Amino acid sequence: MSALTLEAAAPAPAPPRSGLVRTVLRLHRAALWIWLAFVAGTAGLLLWLLGPGADTAQRALDTYGYSGLIMAMGSADEYSSRFYYADTLLTVGSFAVALFAGGPLIARELETGTAQLAWPQSVSPVRWLAAKLTVPAAFIVVGTGLLTLLYHQLWTAHGNLLIAGIQPRALYFSLGPATVAAPLLGLALGALIGLAVRRTLPALALSGFAYFLVYAFRGNHWPFQGHYQAPELHSRSRAITATGARVADPDCYDDKACLAQHHVVGFSREYLPSSDYWPRQLLETGVLLALTAVAVALAFGLLRRRAATG
Repeated sequence: MSALTLEAAAPAPAPPRSGLVRTVLRLHRAALWIWLAFVAGTAGLLLWLLGPGADTAQRALDTYGYSGLIMAMGSADEYSSRFYYADTLLTVGSFAVALFAGGPLIARELETGTAQLAWPQSVSPVRWLAAKLTVPAAFIVVGTGLLTLLYHQLWTAHGNLLIAGIQPRALYFSLGPATVAAPLLGLALGALIGLAVRRTLPALALSGFAYFLVYAFRGNHWPFQGHYQAPELHSRSRAITATGARVADPDCYDDKACLAQHHVVGFSREYLPSSDYWPRQLLETGVLLALTAVAVALAFGLLRRRAATG
């Protein structure tokens, strides 16, 4: 007489970490290509501003002084406007990260049931969420870090070509590690909302609204740089005479007779840095990263409860 020994099926081994990363990249390859195109396009704009664009604006400054920078429809005026385009693109990119995290990254897989099927078979819920967050976070840090470095280099090299006003101060205080931390907060908020809502379209809408509230708060409260709390960032414009003396800009605009009358042969202009820059940047970065950590902790806690209750 023979006996059959029934052995319980062993659970499927968890996939290696590299395999999980490849899975996330494959599932969201369209979003990855869009992000890479965004970083490349924005970097191209910044490099143009560092090179050919700055050369044209610098010639206007050298010829007519600061007056040359504010001549209507002039190339220098256009340069000053384009200086802020990359800042706008970075802001839009942060919003896009929050929308992506709330919708396609998290909520869509929960809504379709794909994630719930994978959890008992191959990967734990915690590892699933960890991969969902760390893979895009790595691309966000590298991409925004590169753009922030280029932008800061652009300010250092050609901040003197900006038309004075509230915008240069706001831009100056927004360039730094906080620029990298902001989309990470968008990623964490989107993931938390996606886990809570578990429906793609509502998660998209709520993620966008939540990040809008963060953006609005940053724009109007200290230490965040906003339109109403702009610290002083002095600029200094001087005219250079034939003898090499530096005198006040005579505001001749493009009047060559006026320039000749004052013996002006060139101009200099610079923004003087503010001592508030690093204290504000470091404090803002710390606040944003702390909020990111809180959102991530809440997301993992919510996931564990959902996984435990089925």
